[in-house]
Amino acid sequence: MSDIQVKFGKSFNPDAKAAVAELVQQVGGIDPTALIFFCSPKYDLAALGKAIDKTFDCPTIGCTTVGEILGETGYIEDSIVCAALASDKLTMWPIFIDDLHAFAESANPPELKPLADLPRGKGFALFLIDGLSMMEEAVIAQIYHALKGAPLIGASAGGELDFSHTYVYYGGAFHERAAVLAIVETSLPFAALHIQHFEPTDEKLVITEADTANRVVTEINGLPACEEYARAVGVTIDKLTPQVFAAHPVMLKIGDAYFVRSIQKLNPDGSLTFFCAIDVGLVLRVAKRAETLSENLADELAKVEADIPHPALIFGSDCVQRRLEIQQRGEVEKANEVLAHYPFIGFSTFGEQFCGVHVNYTLTALVLGDTAT
Repeated sequence: MSDIQVKFGKSFNPDAKAAVAELVQQVGGIDPTALIFFCSPKYDLAALGKAIDKTFDCPTIGCTTVGEILGETGYIEDSIVCAALASDKLTMWPIFIDDLHAFAESANPPELKPLADLPRGKGFALFLIDGLSMMEEAVIAQIYHALKGAPLIGASAGGELDFSHTYVYYGGAFHERAAVLAIVETSLPFAALHIQHFEPTDEKLVITEADTANRVVTEINGLPACEEYARAVGVTIDKLTPQVFAAHPVMLKIGDAYFVRSIQKLNPDGSLTFFCAIDVGLVLRVAKRAETLSENLADELAKVEADIPHPALIFGSDCVQRRLEIQQRGEVEKANEVLAHYPFIGFSTFGEQFCGVHVNYTLTALVLGDTAT
């Protein structure tokens, strides 16, 4: 017998109040103990925040996206999606971080005091942060240290591809330059995972000049960044588009594993802005696909059930460049067919977090089982 009920909702109604009313109809019949939602930035966010706060009285987390994902529909956009969880075996409490710089620089951030009481093996953290803050690495370093080994799965909120604004939700409002850390204590089984379908090649790119604070690389291998990157991936500079960056990410070795690092954009001066922190001296490798994204997604999600035989919920943070890839390569239908088999909710992000590492071009996920241990 299941120890948790999960109901999913979605709405394409552009009116914020009407969209929330549709969600209520779809998740009715349970008394939620937690709510997770993701929404298009095209909504009237002030109205949406008030409607959610007025309608749902349970702990709630959410943010804006570059597109929403729901198991039953797959990749969608211009919508709001939610998962309502009801279980006496699960407690979620959101923690608001309204000053990212102060939090990152503090020796003992007061927001993290509740983590001291989190039982080992009985909890995990979900994390949402302004996707344009460029503070992910510093903030999650503080959090992951305080978690003392408990899994952290996070996402950098998304927005329009002009990279102007992204927002996280807390307390009835949407906020910029902020983050929300949701601590989840539960006796339900859970597992954290990250999925990437790339592997490193022998083509090395050494960062020889960079503005680390702004994630801007001006020189690679001693040459102008745009010229050397274009050479390495076999295109001309005028072809350096978001689609090319999505097709040709780079990888960084951390410990024994390689993680993806992605380029956000080409700047007018020929420099490259990355989605992750980049420092002088880093040795990157051009990546190549090990298999198609949809094949990799099917293979990796199938493995999930070996650890969690009856998943009740999969919370997924999926890089926007993965969305661009499946669109460009005509894999949307195949990816949607894979997701249809799982209780999945997520969104396309400007960055992903897996435990203490900020990554790109990756799906990070938290899988929650249905029967308490």
